[in-house]
Amino acid sequence: MDELRIFKNWLTKVFFLTEKDCSLFEPYLQIKNYKAKEHFLSEEKICYEIGFVNNGCFRTYYLADGKEINTYFAFENNFVADYDSFLQSKPSRYFIQALKDAEIVTFNLSALHNAYNQSQNWERFGRMIAEQSYRLTTQRVESFLFLDGEQRYLDLLKHQPHIFDRIPLYHIASYLGLERESLSRLRKKIAHKLRL
Repeated sequence: MDELRIFKNWLTKVFFLTEKDCSLFEPYLQIKNYKAKEHFLSEEKICYEIGFVNNGCFRTYYLADGKEINTYFAFENNFVADYDSFLQSKPSRYFIQALKDAEIVTFNLSALHNAYNQSQNWERFGRMIAEQSYRLTTQRVESFLFLDGEQRYLDLLKHQPHIFDRIPLYHIASYLGLERESLSRLRKKIAHKLRL
């Protein structure tokens, strides 16, 4: 299946996994399609699967006083999941929603444990995914502790400029902890500076 081949190729390139490692895992993989605005996960539900994005994009958000606050955007070759909910089988505090029509490859916790038992490479994979999740969470928390809104915007523009081509500005504003109007003013101010 071409859909699974994308995931397997990525695994062997990025995560040192062999073709044999991937063949152990393949029977547990499922292809799932999501329409724009459809949810992969909803608040209070347990995250039973991790999804690898073949195509499309997703956002992770939570509700605060009825307002949606974005915390993460996932694109091709990213994973979507609430890792805490996934690993501990506890209800999630988050929603994960497709922003555009999307296709993902999913696997569950028992598939991962089975792979851990059969290959040290898969154990290493699990550790690296956990480390990546921790690093992303730490970076996000520290951006709000140590940077102001303008600095967060400039940091996003520098390190993930593709986000501005694919995500609506009101979602980006929420992700940066800004009101939509504030982000628009900020973008105009910085564009003006660059022209000088």
